[in-house]
Amino acid sequence: MLYEYLKGTYGENVPIFVSDIEYADMSENNIRQQIKKLTDTGLLKRYDTGIYFIPKKSIFKSGTQLSMKTVIEKKYLQERNQRCGYISGVAFANQLGITTQVPMACEVVTNKATNDYRETTLAKSRVIIRRPKVPVNEQNYRILQFLDLVKDIDHYAEITGEELQKRLCVYLEANSICFSDLEKYLRYYPDKIYKNLFEARLLHGVPS
Repeated sequence: MLYEYLKGTYGENVPIFVSDIEYADMSENNIRQQIKKLTDTGLLKRYDTGIYFIPKKSIFKSGTQLSMKTVIEKKYLQERNQRCGYISGVAFANQLGITTQVPMACEVVTNKATNDYRETTLAKSRVIIRRPKVPVNEQNYRILQFLDLVKDIDHYAEITGEELQKRLCVYLEANSICFSDLEKYLRYYPDKIYKNLFEARLLHGVPS
């Protein structure tokens, strides 16, 4: 019965956090016992402590695996289907094509953080968790994500001048972000962000 509930609620290859499960009148301890039984029979697979998923059938006997990206999204970037965080650091810089560095850890900024900085592991991979400068929501997360990058762009960027400006503008234009959107949040950042915006040729606005 619990398995059918989980399958109907979550589906396949979706992170299931044991702490989130509420089923009938089952106690937390009883739920954990049932989860263990389902894992022992192969109906569930364990990703990490307290995190499981229903594997999708594949040509491989072990079934499909759960991606870390999916777990990060569910664990840190979403809260009741509302945006509450974003990817930061080298991973985001790499995504924009301004660096070829491979991130040694996944950096996330999330409303769920209780400290300015904390390190943890997820399936043996390092995760750095930071608290945002202002609460993150669907409307501002891409703006904050961009400003976080610009704040430390001198540490990330392997390109300069027009090429760097072009890469940054592609992101801004793709997400319909104009300079006035950035301006609202500049006061939350150190003064160096103005210098970095100037050097990226964005201080006086986003070129059309």
